[in-house]
Amino acid sequence: MRRKRRLLWHLYPSYLLITIVSLLAVTWYALWFVRQAWLEQTGRDLEARAQLIERQISDLVVSTNPARVDPFCKEFGKRTSTRVSVILPSGKVLGDSEEDPARMDNHADRPEIRTALAGRVGVNTRYSHTFEKDMMYVAVPITRDGRIIGVVRAAMPITAIAEALVAILVKVAVAGLVIAVLGAGVSLLVSRQISRPIEQMERGAERFARGELQSHLTVPSLEEFGGLARAMNQMAAQLDEKIRSSVRQRNEVEAILSSMVESVFAVDTEEHLISMNQAAALLLEVDPARVQGRSIQEVIRNTDLQKFVATVLAGQEPVEAEIVLHDDGDRFMQAHGTLLEDETGRGIGAVVVMSDMTRLRRLENMRRDFVATVSHELRTPISSIKGFVETLLDGALDNPEDAQRFLGIIARQANRLNAIIEDLLLLSRIEQGAEKAGIKLEEGHIKEVLQAAVQACASKAAEKAIHITVTCDDELRAKMKPELLEQAVVNLIDNAIKYSETGSPVEISALQTKSEVTISVTDRGCGIERDHLPRLFERFYRVDKGRSRNLGGTGLGLAIVKHIAQAHGGWVSVESTPGKGSTFAVHLPKDSL
Repeated sequence: MRRKRRLLWHLYPSYLLITIVSLLAVTWYALWFVRQAWLEQTGRDLEARAQLIERQISDLVVSTNPARVDPFCKEFGKRTSTRVSVILPSGKVLGDSEEDPARMDNHADRPEIRTALAGRVGVNTRYSHTFEKDMMYVAVPITRDGRIIGVVRAAMPITAIAEALVAILVKVAVAGLVIAVLGAGVSLLVSRQISRPIEQMERGAERFARGELQSHLTVPSLEEFGGLARAMNQMAAQLDEKIRSSVRQRNEVEAILSSMVESVFAVDTEEHLISMNQAAALLLEVDPARVQGRSIQEVIRNTDLQKFVATVLAGQEPVEAEIVLHDDGDRFMQAHGTLLEDETGRGIGAVVVMSDMTRLRRLENMRRDFVATVSHELRTPISSIKGFVETLLDGALDNPEDAQRFLGIIARQANRLNAIIEDLLLLSRIEQGAEKAGIKLEEGHIKEVLQAAVQACASKAAEKAIHITVTCDDELRAKMKPELLEQAVVNLIDNAIKYSETGSPVEISALQTKSEVTISVTDRGCGIERDHLPRLFERFYRVDKGRSRNLGGTGLGLAIVKHIAQAHGGWVSVESTPGKGSTFAVHLPKDSL
């Protein structure tokens, strides 16, 4: 039997191979280091430019003339050879140095924009289809009074880095070639003998890397390589079995976790994150791959949740608690925590499951507030009716003058009670129709609806000598429910008449823009303080409760307007200046036209 040769007798000449590999490794590392250093410098430069722009642009973003932002971006980008963009929190591009913002896509899904809107500097490198080259993007948040009002993004191509790396690579390659030629002459024969089994094992290892673990390596004649090949074949067989089992178990767990709407995450005994499902990642606004292994104090900025995890790890029994997350508004979570144990029963961490109870809590609060408010609103006219009826029964009927006055008051309160009930029923019908998609929209002329609404309010306007003007293109059309839209405009006109002085004008206008049709009702009345504007469209909300009731309002008119607008796929807005008047508007989106 032929004795197997040992690798020892071929080791010395193979130093050349080690030299070449080392040279390649150093070259690769040097090129990588240069590239990283260049990218970091470019990123710092772009961040500095973005910070400079942010300080100059913040006033323009919040100004009443944001159209000045785009010229500023184009001028700055031209001077600095940098692409500059200003994006609102909604993702809308307000200005861009290279493109028309109106034709640009919504940028809310860009990685660097999402990071900047979270309050951090966003950096991303990707291929730009606009410039057809790799670009580096750096985005910084625009803040005003501690609030993020937008994002400024600076970008430039990184092709210069690749060109510089190619030049360096050429020089290094020439030097390496000289060294390789010199070494090749010395170790050519030995290298051929060693290369064959190495290449065979390399190809087999590549097959293993591709997942072809069922294949086997050919056992070389060299003793060391033969033993290695047999060990690798055995390892591949065992690894194949373990991987199959692991993948099967992992897929089962991931399928279960991903299908859960509850947020689930696990920590070890040191409070480091082990894993989390997609629902938890969305809830906590983190990337599961990046936060794995990090401390929960770094990832979750909520002291209540941190204390809850510590309590679960410190105890032996399952723990339940209600936790409030303060991000974009309070979110109420029902948390359940349980210890994780290994096969020996030793605690290795904890798993926390959180269910979002925010909607249920808000619905419960809304139900409670609505019941309380309706009870209060109904109690006032009922109490008044009951009081005057008792007065009549106690003897006021004997005095015709008092009886007539009391009956008039009772009739007014009964009418008020009926108006509240009718408005509540109207609101209910609108909401039910919107939820069931039962409101059928038909295309019609806006001006006809406005004129019908003006005619409905003509007598009330005449009583106060108020002149109502309508500005609307005869050809302006929209898909709508005419009766509902007329009701909304009637409510707005009725409010304008109520809170306007005798003889003051009320203006109605309808305009179409690229994105919407806006119907506005403007009065020259007393106006409304800024603090009240966000709540004006809530049910039963009144700025001056006493005056509103004296004017006969039910507190539901603006709420009806809001729900009618929503049933049309639109929304409502209000602008008001105390002492100068108010403008209420119904916005119908363009896609409903």
